[in-house]
Amino acid sequence: MRTIINFITILIVSLGLSNCQEELYIAQDYVYVGEFTESLEGPAVDQNGNLYFVNPDHKGAIGVVDQNGVFSIFIDQLPEGSTANGIRINQNGELFMADYTGHNILKVDPETKEVSVYSHSENANQPNDLTLMDDIIYASDPNWNQGTGNVWKIQNGQFENLLSNMGTTNGIEVSPDQKTLYINESVQRKVWAFTINPDGGLSNKRELISFEDFGMDGMRCDIEGNLYITRHGKGTVVKVSPSGEILKEIILKGKKPSNIAFGGTKGRTAYVTLQDRGYIEQFKVEAPGNAFIKNRINLK
Repeated sequence: MRTIINFITILIVSLGLSNCQEELYIAQDYVYVGEFTESLEGPAVDQNGNLYFVNPDHKGAIGVVDQNGVFSIFIDQLPEGSTANGIRINQNGELFMADYTGHNILKVDPETKEVSVYSHSENANQPNDLTLMDDIIYASDPNWNQGTGNVWKIQNGQFENLLSNMGTTNGIEVSPDQKTLYINESVQRKVWAFTINPDGGLSNKRELISFEDFGMDGMRCDIEGNLYITRHGKGTVVKVSPSGEILKEIILKGKKPSNIAFGGTKGRTAYVTLQDRGYIEQFKVEAPGNAFIKNRINLK
């Protein structure tokens, strides 16, 4: 463990994370991706700095912004019956997507763009967002009409229902030490924390934080364990400590942020998809995203 911590420390220093001259937490336009943005979602950054997201100009499409900030369509149309929402990228660069209309977890080869069904369950409402932990995928699964939701564990291509009859489960994230799973409920405006058991199951449910107004959507951790939660309808991203303290609220230009990912050369650029503007927005943060650092430690 000490070796891993030392490696992370060296990596952080080598990335120049001590630069205090940058203006932090100021939202700016990153790239224009078109007028159709009502379903813009699922940002995820690969090891080469490419930013992927879903539904840029029509449902079923996958967009990408390269390291130079150039936007293009990566996949024009997913297989019939499939529409992606959340995206996560593993250490091999493979894209995993929550397919909410096909009740699937899709896997995409970044080189060939081949789309395959990694896992399928007719019992899933509509897989919404994902997070990765080693060989486990955790997926939120809301039922918007009934105001309820599930949480699934997907391992070896198989769905396993871990939690049912929750509120409208949406954003989902694993802590950097892989001991805690965070899940938010959009309509109920609560964020829950669960202990991750050795077998990947969940226990010790406790409330991390709740809000009196506006909804929540996607969320991501930085390497210090802070959660960045998109406040859909409010037009902000709230930074919350592992103990549930609000540390910062970043004001965006748009009002409907749907999800967030970390990238840039240092992992300290937050990219936010919005559903009411033609732009993806960005802002600088102090500590890099956890997935950014994890994927570079495991980079083959």
